[in-house]
Formats: sequence, C-alpha cells, structure tokens
Amino acid sequence: MSGLPPLREVVARFGLDARRSLGQHFLLDLNLTARIVRAAGAMEGRHAIEVGPGPGGLTRALLASEAATVTAIERDPRCVAALADLVAAHPERLRVIEADALAVDLAALAPPPRKVVANLPYNIGTPLLVGWLGQAAAFESLTLMFQQEVAERIVAAPGSEAYGRLSVLAQWIAEARLVLRLPAAAFTPPPKVASAVVHLVPRADQPPRALFAAMERVTAAAFGQRRKMLRSALRPLGEPDALLAQAGIDPVRRAETLSVAEFERLALSALPAPSRDSARDRRDRAR
Repeated sequence: MSGLPPLREVVARFGLDARRSLGQHFLLDLNLTARIVRAAGAMEGRHAIEVGPGPGGLTRALLASEAATVTAIERDPRCVAALADLVAAHPERLRVIEADALAVDLAALAPPPRKVVANLPYNIGTPLLVGWLGQAAAFESLTLMFQQEVAERIVAAPGSEAYGRLSVLAQWIAEARLVLRLPAAAFTPPPKVASAVVHLVPRADQPPRALFAAMERVTAAAFGQRRKMLRSALRPLGEPDALLAQAGIDPVRRAETLSVAEFERLALSALPAPSRDSARDRRDRAR
C-alpha cells in the first residue's frame, strides 16, 4: 500500500521477533495475503474481523479489499504499536483492539454482515474455532489459517486417520473447505510445520445452544478413547448402551466410523427428553 513502509522494515523497527509463547508466525508476502482475502469471497459491504494481525500483512490485504471496516484483535503490545501507521492511514476503516481473542466476543465488535479472516496464532487456533462455531450464525464466513495438521482435521472424512472431534463439530456447523496450503518457508521466521487455510460457511440451520453443548460432550467422550468401542468410550456420559440404542447406533462401533449425522443423533439422545424434543423440532423446522 502506497506510503507505508515494507513489512520487513516494520518487523525490524519494532523488534517483532515471532514469539512461540504467543503462537506467532508472520506472513509478509503480500501476494499470499491477497490470496487469503480472495479465498474469503466477496468483501464489499462486509465487516472483516482479524485475529493476530502481527505486523499487518493480512490487515493490509483486507484494507485493499472492498471491506467496509476491518477490526483487528492483537494481544502483543509490540504489534499494536507496529500497526499505528496503518490505523493512521485508514482511520475510518481500521480499528485495532489490544486484547486476548479467547476473551473477546467477536460478534459484538462489528455489525453484520461479518467475516472473520485471520492467520490464527498456532497455540489457540483450535479453541478459538470451537468457540466461534458455537456462535456461527453471527458470521457470514470464517477464513482461517491453521497448522496444516489442524486444517486437515477440520475437513477430514469419517474413517480417515485425521477424522475427529474437530471434524465433526466444524462440518456439523458449516460447509468446510481447505482452500490454500502454504509451506513453512512462506513465513518469517519459518515454523517447523506447513500451514493451510480453511474456508467455513455456517449452515442456515444452526443448532440450539443445548444441542451444541451436548455435541461437545459426546464428541469429547467418543474421541477421547477413539480406539475403544463406543459402549466403553461413552461410559462417562452415563448409560452408553441406552444412549446408543436410542440413537440407533451399534455399540461395538468406534468413533471414527460415525458420520456427522450419526453424531447429531447421539447428541440429541444425550439431552433430557424435553430439551431433546425441543431441539429436534427446531432442527426439523429449520430444514
């Protein structure tokens, strides 16, 4: 962007050594950051929310798009200071908030339509995603960079080695696609692993909160002991045989063999009867 110093100069001036404790990995290639923003789809009139902007590579790409506003959440005060020139250049469109993203309600930061576009800190990417899935109706889409291993888990199919709790939750709540892979060499300094970008579009029929919480419990138990048969793995939930019978699932199966729809049946079965009926009726109406 004209008038702004190169990102490498920003990194050097503010001493932005990427800190492992913050899960930082800086992407300075503006061609790649532009590709990530393109993967997020149409930006005109949308309010973009970014987590972990670092020196501002992806932030610059978001500002170069047609996004109405960009809100960036950054925990590292060094990076907040490094973004000051960018805020000064775009005072009406860019807001930088110094905060821990795990403690922030993203939906309260910008009006709809909202899109989350972020190169997530490695160490909190998964809990951030799970939290956002619980309020997915607030977002038009989420375009997120993770370690490649995590990204592959999000889009993994039943029966595959990568299929697990994160796969079920993400695919239950959204259409999820892996849209871009980036080698470690793309980052400064290079991490030990490759990264990948996943694009998630929340489904129109979002579950009620009680059902989402039940799905979290069921998948945590099922995949917590994934090599065991479900009748053993689900024992922490109470009466696994009754639960599985109600869901119509063979108790000798293992978690990785169940489809997302079967996990939803299990989650419904795990609810008390009044809540189960209410959740089922709401889901049926939505469909």
